[in-house]
Amino acid sequence: MTTMVTGCGAQDGQETGGEAPKQVTMDEQQAIDRAEEIIHQAVDGMSPEPTLERMGPAPVGPCVARDDHGSDDRVAVTVTYKLTGVPGAKAQNLVRQARDAWLKQGYKYNTSGEVDWSGSFPTVYMRTESDDFWMDAVTGVVDRAKGEGLASLKVTSPCFLPPEKTSASTAADSAALKDPQADDSARHRVFGHSSRIYDVLRVRPAPTQPGEGLSTVQDESGTSVHHTWSSEPLPEDETVRALARVQAYFQSAGWIVRHVPTGEGIAAAVARHPEESTIVQVAASTTGAVRVAVTMPVNGPVSADV
Repeated sequence: MTTMVTGCGAQDGQETGGEAPKQVTMDEQQAIDRAEEIIHQAVDGMSPEPTLERMGPAPVGPCVARDDHGSDDRVAVTVTYKLTGVPGAKAQNLVRQARDAWLKQGYKYNTSGEVDWSGSFPTVYMRTESDDFWMDAVTGVVDRAKGEGLASLKVTSPCFLPPEKTSASTAADSAALKDPQADDSARHRVFGHSSRIYDVLRVRPAPTQPGEGLSTVQDESGTSVHHTWSSEPLPEDETVRALARVQAYFQSAGWIVRHVPTGEGIAAAVARHPEESTIVQVAASTTGAVRVAVTMPVNGPVSADV
């Protein structure tokens, strides 16, 4: 199985009409402020009114998606809040309210298909079209019999290079990114899918290995954009849980999923996006790493049968 992997902070590929991706310029504080604004657009006006409890480390971190020609100084902002002070039975309703508030702002769904509200972690995935921020609202079920859970909201920025890192060499690096064989919109979408899979797997990425990263592949079927990455080695039980999470995500998001037996005894997942023919492969390797590959056709369907 071809091995490939994951993406940049918060860039999705569900753009409409084949538009080229929007280029976002910001500094770290602007990214944090925008993420906080999106959070409050969801929370302000909620009933009952929850209390925001910040989760996770400092919001600014390295960009997970590494274009081989890009700068290693790129960063992304992720802001996550748990909604507390509300009865657990109201958690799912808070997620629905967040979805409705974001829809009123004109934000779009990241995934096709309906949310499975009966699942363990009903999640709404959305994005802003104007500046490519990703957000999700999640219900974590604590007591299924009572219908109680916890709600959380997360917003992630696109990857960006802070102004203080910009130099004369950056212009040359950007020029190197202009691969005449790669469609910019397809590149953007591949990074977006990679990023979402990284979020779902909840694993630490390993340093880029030879053959990994972004590439453009041409064969008799046409041109495709290909992105691969690997996680750090994991214990077997963590690998099983990570693969179960990503398979559940594919199914909830409307992907066509096939489970493939492997020599390691842990079924790999091969998924195809029903609308854009993107193929994603997620599998455990003999080293214990989880390897991800995302392939999107630039000018026709990927030659693969799922």
